Amino acid sequence: MDRFENIPETALRWHQQGKGAVLVTVVETWGSAPRRVGGQLVINRQGEMEGSVSGGCVEGAVVLEAIEALEKGTHMLLEYGVSDGDAFAVGLACGGTIRILVEPIGDVMPVSLLEQLVEARANRRAVAYVVNVKTGVRALVSDGYDARFRMDRSGFEEDQETFVGIHNPPLRMVIVGAVHIAQALVPMARIAGFDPYLIDPRESFGSSARFPDTPILDDWPDEAMEKLGADARTALVLLTHDPKLDDPALEVGLKSDLFYIGALGSSRTHAKRVDRLSALGFTDDQIGRIHGPVGLNIGAATPAEIAVSIMAEVLAQLRVPK
Repeated sequence: MDRFENIPETALRWHQQGKGAVLVTVVETWGSAPRRVGGQLVINRQGEMEGSVSGGCVEGAVVLEAIEALEKGTHMLLEYGVSDGDAFAVGLACGGTIRILVEPIGDVMPVSLLEQLVEARANRRAVAYVVNVKTGVRALVSDGYDARFRMDRSGFEEDQETFVGIHNPPLRMVIVGAVHIAQALVPMARIAGFDPYLIDPRESFGSSARFPDTPILDDWPDEAMEKLGADARTALVLLTHDPKLDDPALEVGLKSDLFYIGALGSSRTHAKRVDRLSALGFTDDQIGRIHGPVGLNIGAATPAEIAVSIMAEVLAQLRVPK
């Protein structure tokens, strides 16, 4: 799911406020559809909406269908594309086709199920919303869809009846070292959909003046990592060059499910890092998870360019199939 969208939370709030709420989800796409499968929109009885299923192309038509579904208390499967005259009239003329699921809250999607989904998201617990679009059977599960969770990929199962909506925790980037590179990397990470966290016990480095609106932990890195938790939706980037700061964070990170670990420094610096970690008992496979020197080799020279190379490598680790 996209980081900046709190669609289930909005749906629950609107329902509790008596406005009525309809969840609209992209369940299938063909061609150059503007939103990925799993993209969501929420609409209330007054026609207010948040989110998007087409980048604005068909939302006007979807609002009318959603309000009708809310009144009837039934779910709908709708398809829009260039072959559909109504969709063409509202602007989806780029060759893309989308199929969307419309679900009123209460009559169709149980409120208790939505509450469980919102709670799981708040607690950073990965869950899948599974719905059979023919029978209407719905469930929230945590197991059985490992590949989908890993790739963050919603979609239909082979039966073409069971839709699995993946709700992974928001992506996080934990940065150790409040240095110049971090000043460029923090806003890049935020734009790319990550929640950035900064760790630096050096008070003069990790200040809110240098990093506005960014959570800053001034604990020792291993203690800060233990507080934050290190899960499979978190990237760890080490920027201090100082083993006293980097190594404690690495010791926590290498024992965790972090999807990315990168450490700044030359090849010689990294070789010394490998020796230290080996002496601590870490295996070659564990140490091999570290991207060092950090970032893709794009010839980066300035702090901002290095931040670009790091961001690109993090995204490649997350998105490129292994």
